[in-house]
Amino acid sequence: MNKFDKAYLKMALEWANLSYCKRKQVGALIVKDRMIISDGYNGTPSGFENCCEDEGGKTHWYVLHAEANAILKLASSTQSAKGATLYLTLSPCKECSKLILQAGISRLVYINEYSDDDGISFLRNHNIEIEQISDCELKK
Repeated sequence: MNKFDKAYLKMALEWANLSYCKRKQVGALIVKDRMIISDGYNGTPSGFENCCEDEGGKTHWYVLHAEANAILKLASSTQSAKGATLYLTLSPCKECSKLILQAGISRLVYINEYSDDDGISFLRNHNIEIEQISDCELKK
């Protein structure tokens, strides 16, 4: 872990605060050559009401994950994620791990574990460098 990893993760935590989701707020930053090239947080697609959960507290199926939002945002720019680092407040799910690999991201740094570690296993098996930094380490 380096000082930049900590700084970018702290920024991803701030980005997570922008999410309207009540159950879980997740932030993402994509960084290349020490420059932030994209960002995202979990939420509904543009034009939708900013309500992520139904009356029972279950997340709507159409809510986009933070990393998917960051990758999609990047797709509409002139930047490339090839060789970039993705900073996430929550490790990726299986679906998002496919997007991360396809986008060419080569490194992932995250704080908290998602309930299912299949996404992390998939990325490890495809030679993506992965590092978890705990909340405690961030506060040092």
